[in-house]
Amino acid sequence: MTDPASFRDPRLTEQRNPATEEIDLATPLDIVELLNREDRRVPEAVWAVRHDVAKAIELVEHAFRAGGRLLYVGAGTSGRLGVLDASECPPTFGTPPSLVVGIIAGGATALVRSMEGAEDEFDAGGDAVEERQVAAHDVVFGIAASGTTPYVRGALSRAAARGATTILLACSDPPKDLLLNVDLAILPKVGPEALTGSTRLKAGTATKLVLNAVTTGAMIRMGRAYGNLMVDLISTAEKLRDRGERILMEVAGVSREEARAAIAGADAKVKTAIVMLRRGVPREEAERLLEESGGFVRKAVGAPPASPRAGGTGDGGGRR
Repeated sequence: MTDPASFRDPRLTEQRNPATEEIDLATPLDIVELLNREDRRVPEAVWAVRHDVAKAIELVEHAFRAGGRLLYVGAGTSGRLGVLDASECPPTFGTPPSLVVGIIAGGATALVRSMEGAEDEFDAGGDAVEERQVAAHDVVFGIAASGTTPYVRGALSRAAARGATTILLACSDPPKDLLLNVDLAILPKVGPEALTGSTRLKAGTATKLVLNAVTTGAMIRMGRAYGNLMVDLISTAEKLRDRGERILMEVAGVSREEARAAIAGADAKVKTAIVMLRRGVPREEAERLLEESGGFVRKAVGAPPASPRAGGTGDGGGRR
């Protein structure tokens, strides 16, 4: 009889899940319930590493303040999630595309077509770091669900050699030598996948939650929110224009027409428009006040009004 040790992978993400051993016999509803039952474990796993996620926010904030960047590196699902998070920062926070960068093994083609072999190229990961001229003020954030992806290991190794801060996100214990050579490891243990080895499931969800928290947290710490409003968005699309106008209507108590005019006068910058209206000053003075406050609207104009659900009328009306 074959020794089970000969075919069992020690990585948590590659182990079989006893709870879903008969999923191939399940009805559609049973499949949904089985998957959802496993998915419920993900937030708890992320909660368990919340202190590490908070440390990552601190490291990224420090890099941003020093003029550095956040560079995600991953392969397959992990790489795609890194690219996704990076690509969503400019429209959400008004940041330049160069501030948060997503690097995926196999390049842009791997975003839409599987190129799994690319993850095995250790040197290619290092080359990607070299190509982007990673320096000491940058953070290189490796994403590897299994904790062993050679491409990610290569990138982290080269980043460390160049003096950058290194972070690893994995859902399985990485090799000890890798763990000892990164500045921070975030290890949400979500357990075996419902479909063995399919890390696009629980591991992918945990990855998305962590990346969301890191960039959102770092951007908030950099003053890119006013209360819980995303005031650094640039009104360049209809959805964003509408959101910007509604934010201004709420925090400045103006009509939509007044909000639209103020945003136009602020060169489409909602944050500047808020200061203009709340302080009654022209754009140049609003920009000066924001600069003096380090980009924090609250410091420039005071606290935002309470949320409508917390006692406001929520009618979006005109000036009060």
